[in-house]
Amino acid sequence: QLQLVESGGGLVQPGGSLRLSCETSGFTLDQYAIGWFREAPGKEREAILCISSSGSSTNYEDSVKGRFTISRDNARDTAYLQMNDLKPEDTAIYHCAVSRYTYCSNYVSAYDLWGQGTQVTVSS
Repeated sequence: QLQLVESGGGLVQPGGSLRLSCETSGFTLDQYAIGWFREAPGKEREAILCISSSGSSTNYEDSVKGRFTISRDNARDTAYLQMNDLKPEDTAIYHCAVSRYTYCSNYVSAYDLWGQGTQVTVSS
């Protein structure tokens, strides 16, 4: 069974950090791009960052530049989203997704497999 499982979300104070993990089962990640998306209440799902199969990252959301970093460990079939200096506006459900391509895209339709999401709440 092909599956993605996110973990690492939670409640954090403004200025804090979290690292989200995205683990796969049933397949290997190394030939696919991986994206992180988020969905805030009342808003559409938006692409944040993507990392290609070769390890090149693309940032799609200006508000996270310099604060969020995407990485991957193909040996562990796991991707990560390091989030620093978190702000209340970062509060959302965060999803990882595996693309059908080796290269990055910010289109939801480019991604075939999604995790269930992990809640991140930034509040004092």
